[in-house]
Amino acid sequence: MPPASADLSEFSGLRQQAGISIDELSDQSGFSVRQLYRYERGESRPRKTMIHFLQEKIRNSRKPSPETPAFRFIDLFAGIGGLRRGFEPLGGRCVYTGEWDEYAQQTYLANFACDHPIAGDIRKVEAAEIPPHDVLLAGFPCQPFSIAGVSKKNALNRPHGFRCDTQGTLFFDVARILEHHRPRAFLLENVKNLVNHDRGRTFGIIHRTLTGDLGYQVHWRVVDAKSWAPQHRERIFIVGFREKNDFVFDDMEIPDPLRGPKLESVLHPEDGSEVEEPPYTQGPQAKVSGKYTLSTHLWSYLKDYAEKHRARGNGFGYGLFDRGDVARTLSARYYKDGSEILIRQKRRNPRRLTPRECARLMGFDRPGQAPFRIPVSDTRAYKQFGNAVVVPVVEAVARYIAPWIGAGEETEGVRQLRLRFG
Repeated sequence: MPPASADLSEFSGLRQQAGISIDELSDQSGFSVRQLYRYERGESRPRKTMIHFLQEKIRNSRKPSPETPAFRFIDLFAGIGGLRRGFEPLGGRCVYTGEWDEYAQQTYLANFACDHPIAGDIRKVEAAEIPPHDVLLAGFPCQPFSIAGVSKKNALNRPHGFRCDTQGTLFFDVARILEHHRPRAFLLENVKNLVNHDRGRTFGIIHRTLTGDLGYQVHWRVVDAKSWAPQHRERIFIVGFREKNDFVFDDMEIPDPLRGPKLESVLHPEDGSEVEEPPYTQGPQAKVSGKYTLSTHLWSYLKDYAEKHRARGNGFGYGLFDRGDVARTLSARYYKDGSEILIRQKRRNPRRLTPRECARLMGFDRPGQAPFRIPVSDTRAYKQFGNAVVVPVVEAVARYIAPWIGAGEETEGVRQLRLRFG
């Protein structure tokens, strides 16, 4: 029989996924706080009834949100729903989804109970067609901003402000929706380099639009996912509030990245027969198909390519990792050759991650949860996970901003958020 501490990650992980505190869990389950802390610290093995209780709470979180949610939010440029997975457990209800890619829509609908159709091209949607909401979420793409001088715009009788500076970019669609609906808060996510794009001018326009033109109190922070997932992945999160408050993004605590998880926490077992990875379910003991191992030709090409650039003093090349390492950033081009994250194998060429491992690497698939459904091909799945957010990071950000979501009129749901996270 394994030691009791082997169950520590299971109980603690399930409790966090269920979004429930020790005190709340005690009230709802009848177990004493003292006993639950023993489970949390791994000092005793959780009873099966407790594990089943937490698993049921997690399953229920995928059901349609109640008619009186703590807050309503919209999910723009939704991808496969990473931002939604961070905010729904707080009691939020998604009332609108926008995602143009039909394959991403398939994955989204396979994993969320959606009581509304997914909108396609947001550029063709009038802001008035979008339901009222309290929070706007958007992982908007970064497109080049064309900036012309104000004098030239005056000469051409063109408007100033975000209507001019961001016209033709997808950020413009975020801005016009914010202007029309005036939600209490928003969370935008993008690549780290957004801050430095076009020598900072792009971010300057975004910031000026959100603050000067739209009147929001705006905060931003670059967060590296390696504190929560075995992946070095830096992304910028931009938070805005309609009402003035005392929010300070820098006060959000980041777990020690040196104590973060390693690749072994998301990889399949090393040894086993070559079994194809099914599209919907993949148990933790499933073996890796040989199709994910690089051919000798491709492996030789990648080594030669890396050596050529190394000789020129460049840093280009493949990334080869052991199970105890933290990987590079997973990108949408991973399907091409897998070169940024290759897993070392004994007596064989390295291999790519499987789509299921990518789901785990990005936090969509975790112990104690129903497997994240992957209804698309490997190529599509690699693109989707490479474009996604790391779910545990979004969950941490969502929990941190939760007390401020209700700035202004305070509903009972918002009051509960303040009591729970404040």
